[in-house]
Amino acid sequence: MPRSKLTASALLAVIVVSFIGALVQFATFRLANHLENNFGYQPNPAGLREFLGELKEPTFAQAGADAVKKAKGKDVYLYRYADQAHRKVYGTPFEAWNQGNAGTCVSFGWGLGAYIGQSVDYATGSLPNAPLECDTSGIYGGSRTAGRMPPVNGNAGYSDGSYGAAAARWVAGKCKQPGIGGILYKQKYGNTDLTTYSIPRSREWGNAGVPLDLAKEANKHTAKAVAQVSTWEELSAALESGYCIPICSNIGFAATNVRDEDGLLPRGSQWSHCMLVAGIRHAANASENGMKRPRDCALIINSWGGRWVSGGKLPADQPDGSFWAERKDVEAILAQGDSFAIGGVNGFAYRDLDNGGWLQPGNNDEIK
Repeated sequence: MPRSKLTASALLAVIVVSFIGALVQFATFRLANHLENNFGYQPNPAGLREFLGELKEPTFAQAGADAVKKAKGKDVYLYRYADQAHRKVYGTPFEAWNQGNAGTCVSFGWGLGAYIGQSVDYATGSLPNAPLECDTSGIYGGSRTAGRMPPVNGNAGYSDGSYGAAAARWVAGKCKQPGIGGILYKQKYGNTDLTTYSIPRSREWGNAGVPLDLAKEANKHTAKAVAQVSTWEELSAALESGYCIPICSNIGFAATNVRDEDGLLPRGSQWSHCMLVAGIRHAANASENGMKRPRDCALIINSWGGRWVSGGKLPADQPDGSFWAERKDVEAILAQGDSFAIGGVNGFAYRDLDNGGWLQPGNNDEIK
């Protein structure tokens, strides 16, 4: 082969490889930049301590003592209750929510946690009707204003972010101003249409607060109990009785990786983020849950939609956009202190749920 032709071929190969490398680098940068804008957790240690001091039973070990005592170490898949309720109300399967390009993650963790919790209440007969999805803009605005300590009466600013204890105060209706705070739903309230998520509305309410008439409307539907979850034992017991845990921390995971064969992601860079724990698997139950590498792990549902992560799922109906995290990584999140269980209609009463013995419920399937 002539030398000039060999040189041209080699040069072409170098150009192609360089181009592919540049595309990979650009895609990685775009993903990292996109995810960087999808956080929104701003820790407030003083505000957290003050809220805990206001609670008669601040920890789940206290508020859910019976649930802790009676926990059996069962595997839990609470998203299945949301799937049943979503099919009942909307006629479609449950999917992970998406906060978009805004730092509203705290409201998404708490809104989804309240929705799944109410779905459990419905399935167990404590609520007469399947719930609507919970609105997040009210939680976001309330947690940045009336739910903070000291409360902010407007002009909270348009910078994104909030923290878990402030959302807990708002959702539980424990604001300093009586009669406000709680949960709104994705529906119309007079001239205000909350049927779809709105970033501009979230930011406006995050600055000025939730309009007073809607803040009072939210107070008709409050979490009957909230309690700090700081240990694996508390987390396991809360989930087993059907209580989700919004988790706030700076612990991150490998966003550019795929889940392993058991559906897990490894720990990665820091994420100042809120997500939701809605399931748990125990290594001791590996013969039943099918883990290839038995590990204690918790199911985390993120608020970036269903396409930000790929890879293995276990079980097969694991929601898109979710991942399992190892116990040690979850314990690192809980150790930061700003994670709370959301109680049901009867607070934190123990419930012997059966949510692990079936897959992919259809429209008419019932969960006991």
